[in-house]
Amino acid sequence: MSSYYIWFAAAVVLVIAEMATGTFYLLMIAVGVAAGGVAALAGLGVPAQTVTAALVAIACITALRRTRYGTLRRGTASTDPDVNLDIGQELDVSAWDPNGRARVPYRGADWTVELAPDTEPLPGRFRIVEVRGTTLIVSPR
Repeated sequence: MSSYYIWFAAAVVLVIAEMATGTFYLLMIAVGVAAGGVAALAGLGVPAQTVTAALVAIACITALRRTRYGTLRRGTASTDPDVNLDIGQELDVSAWDPNGRARVPYRGADWTVELAPDTEPLPGRFRIVEVRGTTLIVSPR
């Protein structure tokens, strides 16, 4: 079996694994492995094929890290609606205490609710913008 078959089969396996993980890093490595297959088709020796695959994979990963798909998003879970499904939900507050807090029923339990900074303590409908432990931080909708 020719060595380029092995390189291209490995690239296909990496692309399939990439589909299971959902990151782009395995795809970049698969591009490098495919470049190793192209080097094998060009008649280069195994060490040159391996170096080609490694250099192309490193270049692709470096390029990926410079895009928005390769950067880590460091957000707080308390304000991320993808992590906490309560963010963005609405609730009614009938009265506020002098400290800007209230107890309201939400999802079958009483929750402590605090006003977001620079918000008037008026009764009404509010949107949850953050969750700190068992306290919901709300702002007017």
